[in-house]
Amino acid sequence: MNLQPLETKIDDLIKVSEKLANENNKLRQNEAELISERSTLLEKNALACSRIEDMITRLKAMEINL
Repeated sequence: MNLQPLETKIDDLIKVSEKLANENNKLRQNEAELISERSTLLEKNALACSRIEDMITRLKAMEINL
């Protein structure tokens, strides 16, 4: 009974499994980076909105004083 073909298939499956595990880890790292970047961008957006609202308020106050 020749087990070589079976061993070859098992080796191939191990390689594919390792490749997929590595890809999965990279995707998880990428996802974490994107989540962090999204959080930073949301904070910057909120700050920009706040500053714009402050400017509008000041402009309205200047308009009233004219």
